[in-house]
Amino acid sequence: MTEPARRSVELFESGFYCAESVLLAFAKSRGIESDLLPAIATGFCSGIANSSGMCGAVSGAIMGLGLGRGRRAPSESVEPTYAAVQALLAQFADRFGSTNCLELCGCDLNTEAGQARFEATGQGERCARYVEQATRMALALAEAPPDHPA
Repeated sequence: MTEPARRSVELFESGFYCAESVLLAFAKSRGIESDLLPAIATGFCSGIANSSGMCGAVSGAIMGLGLGRGRRAPSESVEPTYAAVQALLAQFADRFGSTNCLELCGCDLNTEAGQARFEATGQGERCARYVEQATRMALALAEAPPDHPA
């Protein structure tokens, strides 16, 4: 396991949630540290605030790609970032069958029953794998040449 991927799992196991863990590990691998980073990612955790939306690990990876490949001025193209994000979405879905939290977890985290099912089925261990792999994928895509997102 790469150091940033290992770090993302450690952060997740320490109590940070999925999007926070991926973004923090990705940012640190780029020499970026700020207490704003987990705050920026918090609303994207748990399938976008328990709304059964996109997996938080994927959301964190997308934010990481923004740090690594995003534009810094309106005159710059969005296309390298968009291509990397599209590749990330495809890779994650190919690997895990979906990018959607509800489909990946099999439970609605916005309900008490869903929260209980999450705990009872050990879903946190599966989510740790999503965190690790989303971090790996984002790092690989960030390293790819701008015209070829891997």
